[in-house]
Amino acid sequence: MTVVLVINSGSSSFKYQLIDVETEEALASGLVERIGDPSTGSGTGAGPGTGAGSGTGVATHEAGGEKWTRELPIPDHTAGFAVMLAAFAEHGPSLEAQPPVAVGHRVVQGGARFFEPTLITPLVEINIDELSFLAPLHNPGALQGIKAARAAFPDVPHVAVFDTAFHQTMPPAAYTYAIDKDVAERHRIRRYGFHGTSHKFVSEEAARFLGRPLGELKQIVLHLGNGASATAIDGGQSVDTSMGLTPLQGLVMGTRSGDVDPSLALVLGQREGWTPMQIDAFLNKQSGMLGLTGAADMRDIEARRASGDADAALAFEVYIHRLRAYIGAYLAQLDGVDVISFTAGVGENSALVRASSLATLGFAGVKVDAARNEVRSREIRVISTDDSPVTVLVVPTNEELEIARQTLDVARAV
Repeated sequence: MTVVLVINSGSSSFKYQLIDVETEEALASGLVERIGDPSTGSGTGAGPGTGAGSGTGVATHEAGGEKWTRELPIPDHTAGFAVMLAAFAEHGPSLEAQPPVAVGHRVVQGGARFFEPTLITPLVEINIDELSFLAPLHNPGALQGIKAARAAFPDVPHVAVFDTAFHQTMPPAAYTYAIDKDVAERHRIRRYGFHGTSHKFVSEEAARFLGRPLGELKQIVLHLGNGASATAIDGGQSVDTSMGLTPLQGLVMGTRSGDVDPSLALVLGQREGWTPMQIDAFLNKQSGMLGLTGAADMRDIEARRASGDADAALAFEVYIHRLRAYIGAYLAQLDGVDVISFTAGVGENSALVRASSLATLGFAGVKVDAARNEVRSREIRVISTDDSPVTVLVVPTNEELEIARQTLDVARAV
């Protein structure tokens, strides 16, 4: 059997997919949200909640092309998993007839302790909890999901797949911040990088699609969604990435600022009288494209830009300027590139972002075919010209499938 249940859990919600790894088919998927007190807000790792209100949770289940939604009290993650199991029993596929052979869990922060998918034990749970200070918005919710899932599925292996693991191959020069080394070591301050599951999946899919050995390719993967990151990959290994100690660093994102002068926090504290938590919320939830335009969705920004909106036009240029800067830096770090891949919501769907970000890279051998770039498809595809020295791809990401693959590998080794 090759069926794996994948869980992506936040503090007040969790997503799930039941995946047959052999066929790469998602047999079912769902979202359980507004777990517990709705005043706690949205889930931190599994998509937005629906805000404060009646205290009623919402569960959505999709299978066989149909979708069902229930509203009912969901006081905690254990209750949420009971609701999920009831949805499988009522709407299928039956977990009794086709039980998962393992459960895979997305965990955002693995620190420097976890560099590969890891069988979850009580000690691993303790380590995930201890690393919560590096990801206070993500790891606690993941741990709640792990505990509830292990109670619901006590007889199968549970595997943690860490967003940070893929980036553990970065050299010290790439992950070290220029601060006092004793302070850095004491508080584990370094660049960790995120979106690693997506970057791994996309780089491997690109090599497979091109029929070339992964080990011989120099790649830049651009994961552009509401959260966004760029990674330089040499021979299948991450050698540099844009996100840092937290997912705030790097590219301009939907609501996150990306790179700013670190002294900005001091200025905001002094001039606005904001607390550290207020500054953190400002940079993570009120900045980026939202802060520049009032809208976080690139589709809205492109439409407003086309209609002559000056704020949207400037925000788009800021977004592209930062993106080009990282691509250029990684061209230098890699000593050239063979493949540039776009993925995630913006990367897969915005022809304008793709064309604009690569428009100045002709000197590096990047030639985009305008007609190919305009094609909309859910399939992996080439958008560069036939004579382009650098191949440019659009590669739909599938983090859940990657988690399922890694989970199954660990389960088979148990």
